Amino acid sequence: MTASILVVCTGNICRSPAIERLLRARLGDAAGLHVESAGTHAMVGEPIAQPMADLLADHEIPISGFAARQLRPDMIEDASLIVAAARDHRSAVVRLVPGAVHRTFTLLELARLTSTLAIPAAEDLVARVEALPARAAGQRSMHLNHRDPDDIIDPYRRRRPVYRKSFAAIDDAVTRLVAALTSDRVRQRR
Repeated sequence: MTASILVVCTGNICRSPAIERLLRARLGDAAGLHVESAGTHAMVGEPIAQPMADLLADHEIPISGFAARQLRPDMIEDASLIVAAARDHRSAVVRLVPGAVHRTFTLLELARLTSTLAIPAAEDLVARVEALPARAAGQRSMHLNHRDPDDIIDPYRRRRPVYRKSFAAIDDAVTRLVAALTSDRVRQRR
């Protein structure tokens, strides 16, 4: 069994590579699990923006070998789960492949939805990632009145404090998502 996570932002040089690299590092090298990223208006071939690369390096997250890629419909079709940096990225994914609507979430939304998920402990990580979209989509009605933002601030061409704020939001949300996916206990609904 295989599962893939596709992370999407605009240029694929700030937010989505940070999410991708954090997920890869924290989920480990699970056989059959692939994490990649792309941009809706990618700066094709470019490395991770230096301020974001510095933040990743500060957290000992590998940054080598990255090159920005343009989002394509086949990437969306092949993904088990699509994680968007902001709502407009989620919309862009669904415009390209309408059938991906139930597999596409913003990172902040997904982190919030996983807080009320029950994930069977017997499942391996790949099975959990495969099952996550349906389980998370089923939680959306429980979170209709949330007041939290669903967009991670875009730091591109802004000052370093904005990069730090963006990275902090990404780091927190990835931590919560990974905790939900790797917990060895059955989580109860609240």
